[in-house]
Amino acid sequence: MRERPVPKDQEIKLGEEEFIVSKTDTTGKITYANRVFMEISGYGERELLGVQHNIIRHPDMPRALFKLLWDTLKEKKEFFGFVKNLCKDGSYYWVFANITPDIDNEGRVVGYYSVRRQAPISAIRTVEPIYREMVRIEKGAGGVKQGIAKAQGYLQDLLQSKRTDYEKFALELYG
Repeated sequence: MRERPVPKDQEIKLGEEEFIVSKTDTTGKITYANRVFMEISGYGERELLGVQHNIIRHPDMPRALFKLLWDTLKEKKEFFGFVKNLCKDGSYYWVFANITPDIDNEGRVVGYYSVRRQAPISAIRTVEPIYREMVRIEKGAGGVKQGIAKAQGYLQDLLQSKRTDYEKFALELYG
């Protein structure tokens, strides 16, 4: 088992014209990573291919958001959202992610494509406190499943108060 990097307060900025592209199988194992992904994450191709995409999951990210992501993909819908990722050296980077199911001719999902681009600073400032509260809820819930459910409830309540859903919220923040 690979040791997780220790997060440090050092941000790496994705360039305005740069795109991170990856592809996974249906279980989330990386089958393709573009050069930008390797450069920003600090992982080489051999370290990424065949490994779960959550290798770059930052502990500041709520598990409930990833549950929302997977629930959306299971419905064969694309997901849009803001994600803070962890680099091999412990630094981090924010992205606006679009993840799309790869569907074959028979209508079966055979994998997922993900394209990530620079997240606007204003969007990060908006989602950071929301994610922080979701993580706090998850940690205080007395169990992983309970924490995810409670954090999802918090997010749903917040979005309902804004008369929106997460996708519309994220797309509006992206601009």
